Amino acid sequence: MDRTESCNEIYDTYMVVDFWCRAAECGNCKNSFECYLRYCYCVECSMRWHFLLVIPVFVKYLLSKRRKEYDLLLSKSMRSRIGLIDVDGHNFPNLCLMKLSAYHKARGDTVEWYDNGKQYDLVYMSRIFTDTYSKDYEGSIKSDCVIKGGTGYGLDNKLPDAVEHAHPDYGLYPQFAGTAYGFLSRGCPRGCGFCIVAGKEGKKTQTVADLSEFWGGEKEIKLLDANILACPDWERLLLQLADSGATVDFTQGLDVRLATPEKVAVLNKVRTKMIHFAWDNPEDDLRPYFERFAELTKVKDKRKRQVYVLTNYGSTHEQDLYRIYALRDMGYSPYVMVYEKPTAPEETRRLQRWANNKRLFYSVKNFKDYDPGGYRKG
Repeated sequence: MDRTESCNEIYDTYMVVDFWCRAAECGNCKNSFECYLRYCYCVECSMRWHFLLVIPVFVKYLLSKRRKEYDLLLSKSMRSRIGLIDVDGHNFPNLCLMKLSAYHKARGDTVEWYDNGKQYDLVYMSRIFTDTYSKDYEGSIKSDCVIKGGTGYGLDNKLPDAVEHAHPDYGLYPQFAGTAYGFLSRGCPRGCGFCIVAGKEGKKTQTVADLSEFWGGEKEIKLLDANILACPDWERLLLQLADSGATVDFTQGLDVRLATPEKVAVLNKVRTKMIHFAWDNPEDDLRPYFERFAELTKVKDKRKRQVYVLTNYGSTHEQDLYRIYALRDMGYSPYVMVYEKPTAPEETRRLQRWANNKRLFYSVKNFKDYDPGGYRKG
């Protein structure tokens, strides 16, 4: 997460830490440091050093020329009050905020959802979506420092390793108790124009964590990986999911083109709650791949085999209907996604309402027979 201009005094204070650390060497591998709040992290081996362990190199310098900054830094090294703002709302747990909460609580800081009636030492604002789907927070913030992060603010902000690999604080979202959220891999080789993954995580899928990093016995796991089947370490990661005994929701979509018999055999060992695929490009003939998966998988319930169908991104209405009908015929549940929904034609919006309402979708077999004015929820 990037610091913002509103950090003011605390931002300047941390720059003092940064100055000390960058002039020092890691005691583990002798490389330089990067800093985050009160800790210094080696950029090579990720060793964590409290700034007080780095200071002795500069004691004489500090006492003679930077005494005021030194005193200010020590005053800020006490326990801090941290406020969190989930800009998108609380309908889905924000993984970034859960990791930040765990990290700060481990340091002894007080962490809570932002309360406009209180003053904070530091406030984190996390946002996944842009203005199209989620408006930015517009209220005033009473804090010495505000840090904004998440794809809703850009693709170039990342958590420091010590935070990225912290076990999430699931207590932030008690309404989702019993479910673990996280990534085993990052990146996707597809590089689709409508998708931010390649730009944010890279076009090579790589292992980033073991399951134990974010799972601690929860009954359900929501996996957020963009393309785990493209990861060279796919088998070991899938077996971790299988060995957990938890039910798994592959939320972001498996790449059906990579679902080879060998990989499906390992997937069959996982207790699957839901598998998601995607058929985004109508020019790609994915029927043979979906038919192969349907034949090999143990997941036979169409309700557990959901396929994202991208619309309003260069496809015609006929191409949208073809994918929807084809998926239904093969025993999958299509789920229509509308790209830049405010710009979508009304026909595409009606198509989404029809296809995504499963009771309606399976009772009204043909879209041309769908009369939104005549349908009333029972």
